[in-house]
Amino acid sequence: MNINQIKYVLKVAESSSMREAATDLYISQPALSASIRELEEELGILIFERSNKGVSVTEEGREFLVYAKKVLGQYEVLEERYLPGSKDKERFSVSTQHYNFAIKSFTKVIQKYNPEKYIFSIHETRTRKVLENVRDLKSEVGIVSYTDSNRELIQKLLKEYGLEFTPLMQRQTYIYVWKNHKFAKRKTISIEELKDYPCVSFDQSDESNFYLTEEAMADYEFDKTIKSADRATTMEIIAELGGYSIGSGMLSEEDAILKGLVSIKLKEEDPLTIGYISRKGSKLSKYGETYIEELEKYKEL
Repeated sequence: MNINQIKYVLKVAESSSMREAATDLYISQPALSASIRELEEELGILIFERSNKGVSVTEEGREFLVYAKKVLGQYEVLEERYLPGSKDKERFSVSTQHYNFAIKSFTKVIQKYNPEKYIFSIHETRTRKVLENVRDLKSEVGIVSYTDSNRELIQKLLKEYGLEFTPLMQRQTYIYVWKNHKFAKRKTISIEELKDYPCVSFDQSDESNFYLTEEAMADYEFDKTIKSADRATTMEIIAELGGYSIGSGMLSEEDAILKGLVSIKLKEEDPLTIGYISRKGSKLSKYGETYIEELEKYKEL
């Protein structure tokens, strides 16, 4: 077993087909298939079930993926820290759900210190990935949220991953529509009034992550749903199809003015509790401490 095989397995698991994974990995499909079969033979388990419809992860494969993700995360940390040419650079990493204040706080850290050489990173990603990145030391601090519907699951994962959650704010539920939408001038609106329009939600990609959504109203049965993993794509869909997305109402000046979004208070209540996470007992770098100081400026709870 080698690190490339671990990367291959993880890529196939998150792709829609072996062909797509091979394309993303810049290797041939036969070479990818052969490498994974060699790994399965070495381990004595079947990671993927093959059929004419594609590949699916087996029960044994799911267990293997849990450990594989941890191994790859640790390997990437070692790779960044110890490869030649990177040892003398300052490092700091954040993982976050889609919140502008998290990005602004990150830029404040760089502006304050501006080291001569550095590798700083901010990962705007899915809920589970935020939790995993902080657990696996890929990021010092993470930004996550929960609603009443997924609070118990988030708290369970925080305990399991050895993470601490510090609440910053609680936000009521809003929808975002384009400025020329027929409802754009409304102060409040109900979900029922929006039934003829598509709800554009952030794609968590894995059905097992349904209750890890960062959006309110996760358990509501929408008639029309479009999933998107890209903010620019989401904006385009909202503008072109008269769609809407659900959020905290925290529109940045850039979103509201340059991108043409407006927020409307949703009558249905499903408030979001938003905060930051870090590893229990871990000592933060000066960058991590300053980042939290910047986040605390947004604290309302």
